[in-house]
Amino acid sequence: MKDTLIRNLWYVAGSSDEFPTGKLVGQTIVGLPLVMWRPEDGEVIAFDGRCCHKKMPLASGKLLADGTLECAYHGLCFDTAGKCVKIPSQPGRPIPSRAKLRPYPIVEQDGMVWIWMGDEANPALQPPRIPELDSAHWEMIRVQNVEVPTNYLLLIENLLDISHFYPLHDGNIGDIANSEIPVEFVHEPIQGNRSVASIRKAESYRHPPYLEDFFGYPVVDRQHTHKMISPAVVRVDLRCAPPGELDTPAERGYILTHTITPVDEHSHRWRVFACCRAGEKWPADPNVPAVARVAEQFPGVIAQDLWALVEQQKMIDLPEDHYVGEMYLRSDTGILKAREIVREMVGQERTAEEPAAVAA
Repeated sequence: MKDTLIRNLWYVAGSSDEFPTGKLVGQTIVGLPLVMWRPEDGEVIAFDGRCCHKKMPLASGKLLADGTLECAYHGLCFDTAGKCVKIPSQPGRPIPSRAKLRPYPIVEQDGMVWIWMGDEANPALQPPRIPELDSAHWEMIRVQNVEVPTNYLLLIENLLDISHFYPLHDGNIGDIANSEIPVEFVHEPIQGNRSVASIRKAESYRHPPYLEDFFGYPVVDRQHTHKMISPAVVRVDLRCAPPGELDTPAERGYILTHTITPVDEHSHRWRVFACCRAGEKWPADPNVPAVARVAEQFPGVIAQDLWALVEQQKMIDLPEDHYVGEMYLRSDTGILKAREIVREMVGQERTAEEPAAVAA
């Protein structure tokens, strides 16, 4: 869990509603400070969060009536292009050409604000589409938006491997039978992003308590896919129906989208969005949308995962003395592939940053 930060990647800076017009938003992604806001024209913009004068955090400043950002320390003002347009202590004098902020590319789609944290955006690498987050065919509820004091790769590993549903989630979404479901792995690029998916298919499977509660089916045929679309997002897709009725109107399920935004090597922001098909109701009360029941119950499941992540990080932070090293199971195949993807992406960035060798 060292040297895992990737900068040449699209990350979720937040959902669109986290950026109301005229509000400064400060955050750190992959160790880099940012200041972001939505001007009156509606397009979110992002810059290096340090004033080019004395490194004052610009998120501590304010937006003026003319739309410029004023630094809270010496009052330098920056327009929506990041150019300094006013220095109060130097009235009438030319503004230095270096008085500007580094911009970061932004793409807003599917109700999400994506940011490219590298040097030059790679046109072959696109922010993954998550259409159900902003679609009339789906109902969505944001379940969580928290900063977690662990390396982000621990969360990716947790989400890719559901063999931990027993014992960690025994009694809600998991049981020991879940651990016995065969698993297959798929590695297919998605919009230029390297991905890995674990897929578990079961027939005539007895649903654990929460899933029977959510969908009303005690025994099901089920397909459960956990997919790292990129190191910034993992999608969980559960489809179930009475035996023999998958791909029919009887099918029910949910999509859980986990966006994973590293703050630094030791912390990350974890957002969770739950989606169910529009009009789908909770079987126990047809007045309650199915997604509302999922969103009500899932925080308890997430709390169990969060506990496990923090406990793992505590052990990772200790010296390796006398530890025999990790051993791996077949169910770890997806985890090891995710580690390989991250390791190779970090390595590619380092190679690109190395100065060309000087001929002797």
